[in-house]
Amino acid sequence: MDRAKNSLSDAVSQADITAILSGDLADPFAVFGPDHRGIPGRLLCFDPHARTMDALTLDHVLPLAPLGGGIFTGDIGDAPYRLRGSDGTRDWSYDDPYRFGPVLGDLDLHLIAEGRHRRLWQALGAHVITHQGITGTHFAVWAPHARRVSVVGEFNAWDGRRAPMRRRNAGVWEIFLPGVMQNHSYQYEVLPQSGPPVLKSDPLAFGAQHPPQTASVVRGTGAHIWRDAGWMAGRATRQTREAPISIYEVHLGSWRHHDGQPMLYTQAAEELVDYVHDMGFTHIEFMPLTEYPFGGSWGYQPTGLYAPTCRHGAPDEFRALIDAAHAKGLGVIMDWVPAHFPSDAHGLAHFDGTPLYEHADPREGFHPDWNTLIYDFGRNEVRNFLSANAVYWLREFHLDGLRVDAVASMLYRDYSRADGAWIPNRDGGRENYEAIDFIQEMNTQAYGDTPEGVMTMAEESTSWPGVTQPVYAGGLGFGFKWNMGWMNDTLRYMAHPPIHRAHHHDLMTFGLVYGFSENFVLPISHDEVVHGKGSMLAKMPGTHAEKLANLRAYYGFMWGHPGKKLLFMGCEFAQPQEWNHDAQLDWSVLQDPAHAGLQRLIRDLNRLYRGTPALHQRDADPHGFQWINQDASAESVFSWLRWGHAGQPPVAVIANFTPVERRWRLGLPQTGTWEEMLNSDAEVYGGGNRGNLGKVTADGPPHAGQPHSALITLPPLSTLFFCPKEPR
Repeated sequence: MDRAKNSLSDAVSQADITAILSGDLADPFAVFGPDHRGIPGRLLCFDPHARTMDALTLDHVLPLAPLGGGIFTGDIGDAPYRLRGSDGTRDWSYDDPYRFGPVLGDLDLHLIAEGRHRRLWQALGAHVITHQGITGTHFAVWAPHARRVSVVGEFNAWDGRRAPMRRRNAGVWEIFLPGVMQNHSYQYEVLPQSGPPVLKSDPLAFGAQHPPQTASVVRGTGAHIWRDAGWMAGRATRQTREAPISIYEVHLGSWRHHDGQPMLYTQAAEELVDYVHDMGFTHIEFMPLTEYPFGGSWGYQPTGLYAPTCRHGAPDEFRALIDAAHAKGLGVIMDWVPAHFPSDAHGLAHFDGTPLYEHADPREGFHPDWNTLIYDFGRNEVRNFLSANAVYWLREFHLDGLRVDAVASMLYRDYSRADGAWIPNRDGGRENYEAIDFIQEMNTQAYGDTPEGVMTMAEESTSWPGVTQPVYAGGLGFGFKWNMGWMNDTLRYMAHPPIHRAHHHDLMTFGLVYGFSENFVLPISHDEVVHGKGSMLAKMPGTHAEKLANLRAYYGFMWGHPGKKLLFMGCEFAQPQEWNHDAQLDWSVLQDPAHAGLQRLIRDLNRLYRGTPALHQRDADPHGFQWINQDASAESVFSWLRWGHAGQPPVAVIANFTPVERRWRLGLPQTGTWEEMLNSDAEVYGGGNRGNLGKVTADGPPHAGQPHSALITLPPLSTLFFCPKEPR
């Protein structure tokens, strides 16, 4: 027997034993399993917790010879087998992962190598499957410069020597681990070409542990049974540039708390969805819900782009939230961050010991504003990782759109950089050609490789041309663009006391000079109510009552202005404090009738906007807008017409940004009775109830370029909407 053991021991090289014990085994499938070093039937396995190890076949129990340190070997022939270890007090059995063949096919590897795998998440990541008749989890990760990659978790005591992976083409490593199932935590132990191994979370993980823990979690890619077929079939008509789109922006962690804790996806599926539906918005936009380690980043520094954050529940619970929104006729948009990523050790930074996802040169790869790393958009595999991620959310979670964060930072190589701190493009310019290619590629796939009717939105703060032009026409291919210029100008105007507004009149009119060059969204977002900027209410001048009146008039101006609408949570009822991501909104303020009145105004503005074609059909068409009087700077009055398609009645909008009530002659395009559709000074909104008793008569002479006119009462700090009662 001893001679047999010695014979077996002699067949295993000391180099292999040393590599196993030191965790430096480069080709584990040549060493472990039932064909050690090409010898048929020669089994080698490793379990440092075992004192003895048996191979269990259908007919026999074959004791394996110990070689020290938990290494065992023996001849088992070609019989199927399981392994049974013992430490002297307990036994355990398992299927040997090294008796299983690879899972990924040549086509997967070819497409990954080319950066063209449209379903990358189906190839990489962790997937519970049945392979060669056994159920377990298939792991695959891209780490082309690593010397060794292992899967570690509680199932192998987080020991990187236990499950080193098979290296495949395209720099992909994979292994099938029998018995590893849903909800198991895991990471990759990556051994770089030099230096010690590092623990990395899975870039394509579908779940993660609760921060500050950093491991990935095995999750399914969707057992949810969707019930939104009707919504999906009709979505395309709800998200065009002619559709009414009014978006409620939400940070889910601070909208409302339960027992002092942020709400769960399951709670949001009822409370948030019902609230947004009641308020008349058409869409919910979530600030990023891809997994992120630092709560203070609000999700804008993600480490798990393929995992909805576990802070609020499981992936299928997020799917159920989206399903619930669709059942109420609400679209769901999520902020998406392909511009940069944090440098946390467990994330993408130096993933395989090299700058793999990021640029190596900090002049290209480090973002000075956010202390983050910038993706290498020139690398095919990185572009594939990001573009496939956009498609993943739109397909697997039925998201209706993605709002792409920080687009300007991608477009310009010198973004927030001093002279000499950036690298020009090949033509010596500042444009980032590689990022442009990526954005166009992402939008092409988002619109072409997902169910019909999705939309993408760009947060782009410069005058880059063609942001919402199709890619085939040379544009970036977004569906919509946030109008940051409009937002900045109009908020600057509103911050001035009314007595000074006459000198800044053009801040309210300049947006119409370029207002139809893109498909614009008018955003009052979270960025306007944090970092010392104060709340929307605090931006307004005057007494508390005057602040509320200014805000009512401003919202009326916004909803009457061309462009889709976006309002951050809490702004709809004039939360007094600026937003705090650690606390829920101050819902108690709604006990004040004036704040409740402002909330009612937003509800009514949304319903007016949705139900009146002239206010949304031609948001991006210059023929849908006509000034009545843009030059009444001395009075700080603005008036204009909104036109729908033929047969739709026009709407006249007039705004007064002084605390002076006026009798005003309003030029109108037709005679007859014009209904006062909405008056922001109405008592139900907290105003003084001054107005026109619901209607005016256009029986006056031509005025302000219009063939007819009506003498109206224009309340102080107010916006009014009029529509002909008998449309022509």
